[in-house]
Amino acid sequence: MATTPLPPLKELRDLLTMLVGRDCEVALADRSVTPATEPGVVAGVYVTQFLRAEVVVALDTYLAAALGGALALLPARTALGSVGPGPLPETLLENVSEVLNVVSALFNVGDAPHLRLEDVHDSGAALLPADVASWLRSYGPRLDVRVDVRGYGDGLLSIVLR
Repeated sequence: MATTPLPPLKELRDLLTMLVGRDCEVALADRSVTPATEPGVVAGVYVTQFLRAEVVVALDTYLAAALGGALALLPARTALGSVGPGPLPETLLENVSEVLNVVSALFNVGDAPHLRLEDVHDSGAALLPADVASWLRSYGPRLDVRVDVRGYGDGLLSIVLR
């Protein structure tokens, strides 16, 4: 069985664009999402059928609000106005959780283990679990990108493999 691959930038861009119905530009970033990213982080943990965590996808709350707002067709001002200290509103968190759920398709390729979204953590609601926080600080295989959702703004997204 192969290992889980990092997705190509084009596939990530195409998936996000298709999902939210807006152009999304994806480019390599010079920073990564960490537990200290301000004002907060939304992280999805993906597991195998044996519940072994394989991937963490983390978004800063700016990108989480942009993607969640675009998915729900909320006005950009409303979606981005909810970013600040504290948790994202429940509606936006549900929408970004759906985005993270669909992102699992990027990892389910070839002989790689089948992954599914297990948990979504919002650092504004509580501290990230210690294992997720440690994983986001790691130097293992990772992809750090800046995503610009047309009409909603941009933010950081990091994909970290085990």
